Amino acid sequence: MTDTDRPGGAAAPAPKGSTSRAGRDLPAAIGVGGTLGVSLILILVFIPEVWFGVVAVAIAVASWEVTKRLRDGGIKVALIPILVGGQAIMWASWPWGISGSVVALAATVLVAMIWKLLSQGLQAAPENYLQDLAGTTLVLAWLPLMGAFGASMVLQDDGAARVLTLMIVVVCSDVGGYVAGVTFGKHPMVPAISPKKSWEGMAGSMVFGIVGAVLTVVYLLDAQWWIGLVLGPVLVICATLGDLVESQVKRDLKIKDMGTLLPGHGGIMDRLDSILPCAFVVWAILGALL
Repeated sequence: MTDTDRPGGAAAPAPKGSTSRAGRDLPAAIGVGGTLGVSLILILVFIPEVWFGVVAVAIAVASWEVTKRLRDGGIKVALIPILVGGQAIMWASWPWGISGSVVALAATVLVAMIWKLLSQGLQAAPENYLQDLAGTTLVLAWLPLMGAFGASMVLQDDGAARVLTLMIVVVCSDVGGYVAGVTFGKHPMVPAISPKKSWEGMAGSMVFGIVGAVLTVVYLLDAQWWIGLVLGPVLVICATLGDLVESQVKRDLKIKDMGTLLPGHGGIMDRLDSILPCAFVVWAILGALL
């Protein structure tokens, strides 16, 4: 998700044409977002096991996008360990749960340490070893590890409903932030990181997100309504911070989007920036309270 149309909304004047005040091609964004949303709902309702593969593919594409951007920016992260190890981290959670993913993460980081150490051959010392290894570790923890929480949820009791809760609350937060930010946004939250996010948009995200959380917890999970009051605000805050983290990474790299695969949205990673940390939050809160 991008820093121009995520929770917190936009506060800038509207450009001409079909571009929204949030700086995006709104018709294209709605069309792509709606198609993806309907597809994911159908998968979760009728063939939930396929969700695991969908997430694994999305993580692979997003990992490629982020890796390419980092390497273009001079941070030579370890491409093969990220792509291969990232899939190991994802799929290890199917038979062994999150503990399997953590073990796979540790093994992949170890491989990456050796990979980068010997990347210049045996006769030369590696350049920027610490920077490149830190970037590699960040990508592995940011994408496949967080993705494993979202994928493995579908294997739990009421797993499809838990994943739908995640997706619906994040979408509610996005919609509330966009509507309130575009309509009322005047006070930037963190202009140095994301100048188009406003406190008014954040308030809209919070209202929509809490309502969405309460409704999904009650009607999808058949659980106590107060769990939604816990889940909603935490998810909205987490989604906003996840978006800001990616915004700062892109600011450091001097780019607008991580990719160009999705018209009106940027790349796959630009759709996952707030969902990935929220997947962990939903996994943890629902695991503790249900």
